[in-house]
Amino acid sequence: MTPTQAPPARLALFDLDHTLLPLDSDYRWADFLARAGHVGDPAAACARNEELMRRYDEGKLTAMESAEFMLGLLARNTPYDLARWHEDFMAEVIRPAISGQAVALVREHLEAGDLCAIATSTNTFVTAPIARAFGIPVLLGTEPEYTAGRYTGRIQGIPCFREGKVVRVNQWLAGHGWQLSDFRQSFFYSDSMNDVPLLEAVTDPVAANPSAALRELARERGWRITDLFA
Repeated sequence: MTPTQAPPARLALFDLDHTLLPLDSDYRWADFLARAGHVGDPAAACARNEELMRRYDEGKLTAMESAEFMLGLLARNTPYDLARWHEDFMAEVIRPAISGQAVALVREHLEAGDLCAIATSTNTFVTAPIARAFGIPVLLGTEPEYTAGRYTGRIQGIPCFREGKVVRVNQWLAGHGWQLSDFRQSFFYSDSMNDVPLLEAVTDPVAANPSAALRELARERGWRITDLFA
């Protein structure tokens, strides 16, 4: 494909949970719904949410296992109710957690004219309003299937998780006739070992608020480390 125009000189990609936000939006959304009684037995839903978070932290959670629970929360409720509850979620949980340091980092890239995108494994229903709150124009996330006016509880396309993040970024760029190598610099900010495939694919990987394992890897490889929430 011939590009319609040359790409900007620089690309800036951001993970979301524990990178731009000091929390996990997927986990907190499920917790928010469970405690409000919107997903059946609150205790059972909270216990399942805790189990999935533990397995994610251990690197033992697959995208499909996460989707079975997280996207199932969407499927059991109407889009109208979900949207109404998400407004409360943004006001009570997300906006108070957005730090000035994270906003300044994003603004630095936007004002430099960089092409900016969030690349997150969390589904786009949860994360689209968060991306807008940061002013980031492109969101690459796990897409929940939506059919006949309801979420089905299934994933549409390739999950934006681990190697799937690289695939989704490449697909997005290819839609413009571009590839990662077309950018003079490409940044990716992430906290997680799950994102090593995309960190390895860019010219400027940044371990942002990294887990202990990623901090050690970043030191070994000479990657930049930044702590936005120190």
